[in-house]
Amino acid sequence: MATYEENTAKLFEAILKLESIDECEHFFNDLCTVKELREMSQRFEVARLLDKGLVYSDIASSTGASTTTISRVNRSLTYGENGYKTVIERMKNE
Repeated sequence: MATYEENTAKLFEAILKLESIDECEHFFNDLCTVKELREMSQRFEVARLLDKGLVYSDIASSTGASTTTISRVNRSLTYGENGYKTVIERMKNE
């Protein structure tokens, strides 16, 4: 049986094979529940808004995210592995 790490690596490899927004949408719709996809989308939007310097109350109002979620995303932005930052910066440069 494959380990968690092996399965995760294969998932990431699969994601890197996607070539368009439509392919990503189809893959993630198959992979995730609607709730999971909404939660991930919300967290990414929170990260983008934090990067823009918005305050928690404004982010909560515009996204519906709890302050706990906003705090977790902020902690990832500050102390995480720079995943959010890498993607946000690349999107800014496009």
